[in-house]
Amino acid sequence: MSDVYGASGPTVPDGPGTGVGEPARVAGPAASGEPGETGGSAAGRRVRVVLVDDHRMFRTGVQAEIGQTEHTGVEVIGEAADVDQAVSVITAARPEVVLLDVHLPGGGGVEVLRRCSALMADPEQPVRFLALSVSDAAEDVIGVIRGGARGYVTKTITGSDLVDSIFRVQEGDAVFSPRLAGFVLDAFASTDAPPVDEDLDRLTQREREVLRLIARGYAYKEIAKQLYISVKTVESHVSAVLRKLQLSNRHELTRWATARRLV
Repeated sequence: MSDVYGASGPTVPDGPGTGVGEPARVAGPAASGEPGETGGSAAGRRVRVVLVDDHRMFRTGVQAEIGQTEHTGVEVIGEAADVDQAVSVITAARPEVVLLDVHLPGGGGVEVLRRCSALMADPEQPVRFLALSVSDAAEDVIGVIRGGARGYVTKTITGSDLVDSIFRVQEGDAVFSPRLAGFVLDAFASTDAPPVDEDLDRLTQREREVLRLIARGYAYKEIAKQLYISVKTVESHVSAVLRKLQLSNRHELTRWATARRLV
């Protein structure tokens, strides 16, 4: 299988009428048969999955790559494009695994995890989360794992490896892209370093998103478009970040973020 982006490379944000503006979707039962049936290479395995990503084209590509239930065993039962949609669909559909993007309108993947904490803790039918993101920043990885996700893979993963990761998470395993596992070990297994960055924890999730984009050289208008907020709101977030971190300008902010491997 090709990687989950497909042959054309990474997708771009949706235009009008797609993504955040579209209603959430909960699919009905798969046409391929009941969960106990076998078919293709699925060998009788079945897992019910919800896709959460604000790029409609990316969700379509993942669905096409892994959603042929008779071959993969993966049944995509719902989709969502922002935090509110995600919580609504996950609560209604009760999937076994959620593929969760880290950066979402409405508070990001961490907010979805926070609002679904009761579902993750259900002893009878736990909902498990696997982060699937273009970002390989340590702060993103550690944030969603602290939030309760069972794994984190990047969007360069192949379709077959993604299917395998989904089933492993369904079974309770922890799954990470190789480079990212080191971030988790550093954050949770090291006795030399504190598990929490006190400076970073002063920032809200949205402020962290703005911080990262500023550090990567995005203009205010570009950040506003990517996060679906106004330029004035971006300016307010930047001012708050500078004040909380006691920095003077975006150049100091960039150096601060680079030193913490947030870029």
